[in-house]
Amino acid sequence: MSAEATNSVTPGPMPGAVSGPVTPTAPRRKARPRIDLRRLGRAALLGPAARGRLPDAISHVVEAHRAHHPDADLEPLRHAYVLAESSHRGQMRKSGEPYITHPLAVTLILAELGAETTTLTASLLHDTVEDTDVTLDQVRDQFGEEVRYLVDGVTKLEKVDYGAAAEPETFRKMLVATGNDVRVMSIKLADRLHNMRTLGVMRPEKQERIAKVTRDVLIPLAERLGVQALKTELEDLVFAILHPEEYAHTRELIVRNAARADDPLAEVADEVRGVLREADITAEVLIRPRHFVSVHRVSRKRGRLRGSDFGRVLVLVNEDADCYGVLGELHTCMKPVVSEFKDFIAVPKFNLYQSLHTAVAREDGQVVEVLIRTHQMHKVAEAGVVALGNPYAPAPDDPADGERVDPTRPGWLSRLLDWQEAAPDPDHFWSTLREDLAQDREITVFRPDGGTLGLPEGATCVDAAYAQYGEDAHACIGARVNGRLATLSTVLKDGDTVQLLMGQDPASEPSREWLEHAHTPAARIAIQRWLTAHPAQAESQRSEARIPEDRTVLRPADVPDPGGAPEQPADRPATGHVLADLPAATVRLARCCTPVPPDEITGFAVRGGAVTVHRVECPAVARMKDGGRAAVGVHWGEAAECRVTLVAESFVRPHLLADLTEAMASEGAEIVSATVEPPTQQQVRHTYTVQLPDAGHLPALMRAMRNVAGVYDVSRAQPQPQGG
Repeated sequence: MSAEATNSVTPGPMPGAVSGPVTPTAPRRKARPRIDLRRLGRAALLGPAARGRLPDAISHVVEAHRAHHPDADLEPLRHAYVLAESSHRGQMRKSGEPYITHPLAVTLILAELGAETTTLTASLLHDTVEDTDVTLDQVRDQFGEEVRYLVDGVTKLEKVDYGAAAEPETFRKMLVATGNDVRVMSIKLADRLHNMRTLGVMRPEKQERIAKVTRDVLIPLAERLGVQALKTELEDLVFAILHPEEYAHTRELIVRNAARADDPLAEVADEVRGVLREADITAEVLIRPRHFVSVHRVSRKRGRLRGSDFGRVLVLVNEDADCYGVLGELHTCMKPVVSEFKDFIAVPKFNLYQSLHTAVAREDGQVVEVLIRTHQMHKVAEAGVVALGNPYAPAPDDPADGERVDPTRPGWLSRLLDWQEAAPDPDHFWSTLREDLAQDREITVFRPDGGTLGLPEGATCVDAAYAQYGEDAHACIGARVNGRLATLSTVLKDGDTVQLLMGQDPASEPSREWLEHAHTPAARIAIQRWLTAHPAQAESQRSEARIPEDRTVLRPADVPDPGGAPEQPADRPATGHVLADLPAATVRLARCCTPVPPDEITGFAVRGGAVTVHRVECPAVARMKDGGRAAVGVHWGEAAECRVTLVAESFVRPHLLADLTEAMASEGAEIVSATVEPPTQQQVRHTYTVQLPDAGHLPALMRAMRNVAGVYDVSRAQPQPQGG
């Protein structure tokens, strides 16, 4: 990117600058070289060279690269450096430094992280096509298609061509390129880090604008790609620009803590070393100072900080099994805080991060966090996808035409690539991208077939449906979460198993209400696009959704209101054929439990010489017996018409009521009355009283109702505690 940033002037000493922040220190055993971007300041890049002379920085790049890749072919780097230096010759940064210092610094950052040669080659050339006469064809001819792709991926779109949409469209272009090769975003992140380090001579308003984009887009992307070393320094640089007063206060807290005579972190580290030495476990025990933003967050959470709050103890071992061995020894010999234990080795985070997290309590009440991981896990924790080298190179034992699974394209990136295609408007894309990246945690849910879905924290079954089925999720009618029926609005948790229930109608419509429960851009965009494309159906849904707060009662026109009229039309028998032991008595079925053959029944005499027939489990039966009422013997006669009340429970969807009543009519059921309760949590309860030709039709009727899309249960109405 054309780095308009200039010299290393920031609002106070920052990590990465020469005069970095004071952090807690403790005696450390000499360890092998490891990633530490704090030592990559401007002085390391320029060395003793005077201004006006090109720095001999390629030697720093080579040294850092060889530390990770001792057998690397250095010729592509030398070639790329020569082309970049000659192409940028005469161009200066606003600080007066030769422009070549910028691509060199970016390349040095990536070399320290362990990037492979192709990434470093593209990094040296990343601004040549944008800012010089070098073309992409030239890059391909001299360095190959991979390097050309990476350089093209990070090349900005011109404002002359795109106007105000240039920035969002550039990011869209980079994200699409990242979907095919994550090394594109690695270069972009290192590029932004160096520009942020050297942002000091910009106008304050431009500093703030760049810092906000870094906060909203680049830092979340660094987190998702697992590049913690870049993410934490970017966070501190943004913190200093956007919150200078809080930054200064946090810096003062760190300075004061560093001046303390005692250091609880160092004492616990020494104790851990002793425990592991006695257990004969080979391990490296280090102190990891928290960076500025982390200290600030802990300060806001806990108020007054103690010495243990300024860092964590890191234990590095050689093998995975050693991690659990260390954990066992610490929990045996020290006082563990069990609630702080997390196992990210067995269940890695979505960004490749693996580690054991625990904490131990000191006698003075201070709690020290301890991280346990292997050296390789630590490399990946710091450098993320950069530590994977070239993830696209075929493995030695792969067939020549085999396709490797790319471990660097997790669920969030696939989702992002899917929904960006459905967001053609740059403003919509830009706002949605920021909103999506603001969801900084991802959960993993499992499908019944053993597959997984990666979703942002707070995602619902609606989001899972669109993540799994795309726009075919319009036909989703419900879900089972961990084996239990659940509404589509159910919020999912990490590790849930989700079975999505799909309807068979190819013309299925999404519900407008789903927008309230959709958290992922893919789900929201797909639903909104359908509603926009089908305005008539969308308006029909809006009308159907206006269900009053009290119950909606539907009745055929020829059926009187049961509130003050006979219980049945006079020209139709109300019962199956029931015989009573009282001669000449009129027999009627109780409406509270609507018995049908072959229900076990009993009867009670009521005023007027009639006998009301109840199911024996009806609560009214026990109440009348307790009141001294004598039961009358009744039994079923030959089959005849009967009336029964059924309860259907379903998910809310358009046209459900019409489909359900049509299914009932096809089975010969005549609806006497129906009650539809107001929906809750996208579920709705229907109660139907129907007239059947005979009770033998009841099982077929209930099956037909259950087969209606969206209906998940049909049952006989439970007896109600009202009298007969």
